[in-house]
Amino acid sequence: MRAHILVVEDDPAIRSGIVEILDLSGFQISQAGDFPSGRRAALGMDVDLVLLDLVMPGGDGLDILAALRQARPALPVIILTARGAEHDRVKGLKGGADDYVVKPFGADELVARVEAVLRRSGAKAAPAPELITLGGIEVDLGRRQARTGAGPGVELTEQECDLLKLLSERRDRVVPREELHSLLWKNQGVDLNSRAVDMLVARVREKLGDDARHPKLIATVRGLGYRLAEA
Repeated sequence: MRAHILVVEDDPAIRSGIVEILDLSGFQISQAGDFPSGRRAALGMDVDLVLLDLVMPGGDGLDILAALRQARPALPVIILTARGAEHDRVKGLKGGADDYVVKPFGADELVARVEAVLRRSGAKAAPAPELITLGGIEVDLGRRQARTGAGPGVELTEQECDLLKLLSERRDRVVPREELHSLLWKNQGVDLNSRAVDMLVARVREKLGDDARHPKLIATVRGLGYRLAEA
């Protein structure tokens, strides 16, 4: 499972940049853009870490921090703020923040600080990449994400990743439906005649933009099964 991070930041451009940085680093992200929604999310959502701005519409981030330390004392919090004076840093750290990052900051610094705080807290860090390349598409099995270009990644389910991994490991041959069915649904009581394999392949094709008539990823071998189109 990926670590789930809540970003509480009122500036849309900064918030968008932070979300993109963390998404590319393999984290699951939620976000809030003002004090009321940030407070509700921080206190109510199941997250592993909060990135918290201090100055925002409706209130001060230190008030959210104080409420968190009362209700969820073990939840890691990193303050992100333009307040860089020493007394501001001291106030934030004494208030219970696990780290204090002053804007502007670099992408690598932010990710390093997030990973360090997650390690110290024992929370889930972003999984190490387990990459395979299929038809020009890079699939990160650890993060369950595929990249079809320069844009944001496409989220995959565990079973969709398992299908792609099985085809990748057998890229030199056609994989019969029966074999895929046995490996993907072993001991789960799923009927071989349910077309579960075909529906799973169809979902993967739809997510990754693969045309079944002119496949670049998964080719159908009529009467037999499936193979990688590049094979």
